[in-house]
Amino acid sequence: MTQPPAPRIATVQRRTAETSIDITFNLDGSGRFSCATGVGFLDHMLSHIAKHGVFDLNVRCEGDLWIDQHHTVEDIGIALGEALAKALGDKAGLVRAGSAYMPLDEALAHAVVDLSGRPYAVLDLKLLGRELGGMPPDLFNHFLESFAFAAKINLHLRVLYGVNDHHKCEAAFKAMARALDAATRRDPRRGGDIPSTKGTL
Repeated sequence: MTQPPAPRIATVQRRTAETSIDITFNLDGSGRFSCATGVGFLDHMLSHIAKHGVFDLNVRCEGDLWIDQHHTVEDIGIALGEALAKALGDKAGLVRAGSAYMPLDEALAHAVVDLSGRPYAVLDLKLLGRELGGMPPDLFNHFLESFAFAAKINLHLRVLYGVNDHHKCEAAFKAMARALDAATRRDPRRGGDIPSTKGTL
């Protein structure tokens, strides 16, 4: 009798003098989410990762927002990346790579993800320098870089065109979520094989 695959769920707690973070990340979820970071626009983007990646995601953070949003955004990116890496385990039997386009009104974004174990991030969100929900635009790049390096993934994410910065950001996060969904799926043809000629990822 074939055993059901092990659940791919990770819980990460990150405690520093600047933030206290609890994250649960279920790769085999149904798109449920609960995000309370103290940064409303970041909660909005995290909800898209869950909903469009078909993951279950719970994020709680208490950060030093009386200073600014930097430590909160950075540390959530790190903790989310650590949770993804932990949930993936040895990556046996995975598709490994995925790509997706996502439009939102006039904006179009494209994301490519490789669960390579070799972290890198190439980002071009084409933001115009305005705050979004009080969140400085440079923090979106910083979040995505922190996430990619902690997750040990190769992430290429760009907005091809658009006018409204909210639409650009939302399209980018949705595209990344769809690419992650594709990359983290189990490939039945592989069995327990690691998808790399090196034998490890």
